[in-house]
Amino acid sequence: MNQKELNEIRRRFRLDKNNFSHIFGCYVNSNREVISWIDASLGLMRQEEQEMYLGLLKKTLSGTLGRNLIDIEFSTAQVADSDEHRLLQTLRQTECKDANARETLCRKIIESLSMGETNYLILLAADAYDVPHRGADGEKDELSDEVFRFFVCTVCPVKDATAALRYFSEERAFHGTSTGQTVAAPALGFLFPAFDDRRANIYDALYYSHDTAEIHPELIDGLFRVAPPMSAAEQKETFSETLAAALDTDCRFDVVQAVHENLRSRIEEHKEAKDPDALEITARDVVSVLRTSGVPLEKTEKFERECEKRYGAHAALDPNNIVESKKLEIVTPEVKITLPGEFGYLVETREIDGRKYILIPADGGVEVNGIGVNLADAKKE
Repeated sequence: MNQKELNEIRRRFRLDKNNFSHIFGCYVNSNREVISWIDASLGLMRQEEQEMYLGLLKKTLSGTLGRNLIDIEFSTAQVADSDEHRLLQTLRQTECKDANARETLCRKIIESLSMGETNYLILLAADAYDVPHRGADGEKDELSDEVFRFFVCTVCPVKDATAALRYFSEERAFHGTSTGQTVAAPALGFLFPAFDDRRANIYDALYYSHDTAEIHPELIDGLFRVAPPMSAAEQKETFSETLAAALDTDCRFDVVQAVHENLRSRIEEHKEAKDPDALEITARDVVSVLRTSGVPLEKTEKFERECEKRYGAHAALDPNNIVESKKLEIVTPEVKITLPGEFGYLVETREIDGRKYILIPADGGVEVNGIGVNLADAKKE
């Protein structure tokens, strides 16, 4: 799915735009016991409650593609004949109304997912979207040549009751009371099937994780029976480790700075172009930057081999997952320096009187703890 397709489905989660009729699911305690099952008609709820449920489901499609939202790809064999795909198709085709299929899915989540001491709520809802036809000019018309049938599953932590002072107007006084258990924003979830080329793609699901560092691979394995992909945090850590190990002594400040600047520029250009498709690079793209920076051929080849070993041959990487485009962070044993990514070019290194320094121009407007200072007494090199 690209950003335009994601936004198109996200707009379905409004009272006047969707065909959701029921909310299904269950409430689970920290001992993995089902406290209660849910089968509620949206039409019988107060509008406020409807909006709350739809809001939780919509957040399962929030965040960034490639970071919070990850493609789960099924093999042809799985789609042809596998219990995990058959279950998802049953839920989709019955609009989650098959009670046995619902319970099977919930039990799989409960058995697979590790949430520590946290209670959580599993929610399921299905929709049928008459996809408007787009003409050659990209404009929509009222004709529909595709019905996208899908369901969303979300896992929301439940916060314990907390004590608070509440004002009772009839007594004109505050008294201690409990706020009761409340449902937090989704931690995990998925959409099935994916909405690719504005139609159903049963070979893909879109998996959501609020925490980009902890995507709960045990749940991915338990539900979809596929090898869990790397999280965004793992991709960044792997890239950093591979680059440092392959370049060894040639992993210089100017080399890393050049890689950062190149990838940051690609990210900015992609944003300005408003391309809905995800930005991708390969290890070879990084190698060209390394060679331009004077890194020896044998070390760039080693870097490319290690990337293929750890990410897969010819793997497409999202630059947003391997560099911090919005900031440049420099850490020494004593000091941490952080500056906006677009000003990374200002930083340079130099050796003065036998000591190595990181230099940043400071020609004016310098403050120390909020106090403007004069650098007129700065020592000349």
